[in-house]
Amino acid sequence: MAVPKGNTSKSKRDKRRTHDKLSPVNIVECPRCHAKKLAHRVCLSCGYYDNRQVLKSGEKKKAPAAASK
Repeated sequence: MAVPKGNTSKSKRDKRRTHDKLSPVNIVECPRCHAKKLAHRVCLSCGYYDNRQVLKSGEKKKAPAAASK
């Protein structure tokens, strides 16, 4: 029969949880239109990434449609 090994101390529990945290979102300014955007992503305002136009101006990236039931 399985027997619990005993209570885990607060210190042991907290040491295990030290890596269970969220990292802050890295928001940068677009060098072309100076809008706020996520780093290493296409700017949704102007559609440029790495001095190349990836999206047409005004076009926003669409999220994938959820499967309807």
